[in-house]
Amino acid sequence: MTLSFKNKTLPLLAIIGASFLAAPVAAQEKTEFNVAWSIYVGWMPWGYAEDTGIVDRWADQYGITINVTQFNDYVESINQYTAGAYDAVTVTNMDALSIPAAGGVDTTAVIVGDFSAGNDAVFLKGGESIADIVGRPVNLVEFSVSHYLLARALDSVGLSERDVNVINTADPDMVGAFQTADVTAMVTWNPMVAEIAMLPDAVQVFDSSMIPGEIIDLMVANTEVLDANPDFGRALAGIWYETVTLMTSDTPEGAEARAAMGAASGTDQAGFEAQMAATELFADPAAAVAFTASADLADTMNLVRAFLFDKGLLTPTATSDNAIGIELPGGTVLGDADNIKLRFTTDYMQMAADGAL
Repeated sequence: MTLSFKNKTLPLLAIIGASFLAAPVAAQEKTEFNVAWSIYVGWMPWGYAEDTGIVDRWADQYGITINVTQFNDYVESINQYTAGAYDAVTVTNMDALSIPAAGGVDTTAVIVGDFSAGNDAVFLKGGESIADIVGRPVNLVEFSVSHYLLARALDSVGLSERDVNVINTADPDMVGAFQTADVTAMVTWNPMVAEIAMLPDAVQVFDSSMIPGEIIDLMVANTEVLDANPDFGRALAGIWYETVTLMTSDTPEGAEARAAMGAASGTDQAGFEAQMAATELFADPAAAVAFTASADLADTMNLVRAFLFDKGLLTPTATSDNAIGIELPGGTVLGDADNIKLRFTTDYMQMAADGAL
């Protein structure tokens, strides 16, 4: 695997460009599938499963071939999926709505893998609480989950984005920028969070553990491809749950897996385990099913779509946050029921829970 870090960015040009690149995928049976992923603690199981033969073993069980490709650029992986070059991709709930769904690609969340429980954070210099951010320039990746986290943090104390000045900053520049005199407020994600937290003048005033379950990491697939090839979804679920069961086990093999994932993501076993501690990882499929079927998911997606509409990221022509339909387990639809482009299902996770893969 090639070393990189998860770039949770949503640059507006990339999003709009992806919408024009979107190409419908014929709903037909096939035997070869392409999956894209990028480096992040909750997505490392996909690279490890590819390297250790777990992917091939599950693909063979269903008589199919699954090609797993790591991308160094997170947004590019989503754009390539949106363009039809990949059948599935690792993505956050917000990005799934704003790029492929907004680009017209009907997309299904096959696996709800985890949610951020501290991996994303707000830092200040010379402050003690989020209220002390008023009037400051705030460095973050604009239109990213960091931007969303800032909006939720401000709202928690009765503030809004009008009370700060957002400074768009590339994620590789975060740690260096925080060490300059001009930067006094920053929002970012791991592994940068871990590095900034070690700086003597950094005060962490808000993090994703304060909005539990809102920044969700998924494996999504093209709905037409998935519906025509359900064995692809079964194989993805088998790969995921075998790998995370190993990854979270208190065994020498589990420690070896965590060490390998840490090295592949630019840290070591201890560093990777620290990031795991800030991640609510659904190693138990029954827990993933319960989370996905919960009414809380509707509340989260309502917040997400409102944020995206406010930033002009649903579609260039959207007149409300109802522009895109989001189907939840059980059939409830948020937004336009005649334009459903993002779907959450518990089907494949339930198969894993039932031992039916």
